[in-house]
Amino acid sequence: MQITSLGHASLLVELADTRLLLDPGVWSPGAAGQRDVAAVLVTHQHPDHLDQDRLPALLEANPGAQVLADPDTAKLLQDKGIDVRAVLAGDTVEVGTVTVTGVGEMHALIHEDLPRIHNTGMLLRAEGEPAFFHPGDALDAEPGQVDVLAFPLNAPWQRSREMTAFLRRLAAPHAVPVHDGLLSETGRGLYLDQARNLGSPDTQVHDLAGGRTEEFTAG
Repeated sequence: MQITSLGHASLLVELADTRLLLDPGVWSPGAAGQRDVAAVLVTHQHPDHLDQDRLPALLEANPGAQVLADPDTAKLLQDKGIDVRAVLAGDTVEVGTVTVTGVGEMHALIHEDLPRIHNTGMLLRAEGEPAFFHPGDALDAEPGQVDVLAFPLNAPWQRSREMTAFLRRLAAPHAVPVHDGLLSETGRGLYLDQARNLGSPDTQVHDLAGGRTEEFTAG
């Protein structure tokens, strides 16, 4: 498995000869240039996770790519004429030899005055490959044992102690920080230190800032 950071919440995950693009939002301009993508996975509709203006061109450049999204986003895109499959908690979809499973249901609470929306975390599994999980904007999902975990580094809906508790609870061997677009360089370093020092002692945090690609193996 290879994982490339495309900025903020977006990742390109390549496993079992399949390229999967997650959360191509407005703060992830590198996502729009991806090619040979088998599926675009969207955890929820917020603009930093889905750039609706760039999505049609992205799909035109990747003919045959499936679009899988939480139910709210699926309805939104279907109303715009985009072919998209809704993925709810427990749903499974085969993309090539990769199984995509929906995990979780709701976006974390931002504020009592703001209505909550659906959020579907995406669990990726393929034979002989590490299991990968991107939670979107929620920390309450239960994906089971995973090998590589994407975790939100900072968000208006998240305290740092909740981030480190998420890392401790899932205790994945490897973790990749996402959702860092609001942070200065200094602040990002502080949050990374907290993730490494206060998260799970069993987890190695891999910083993919700057569009880095890293390879992960099963076991």
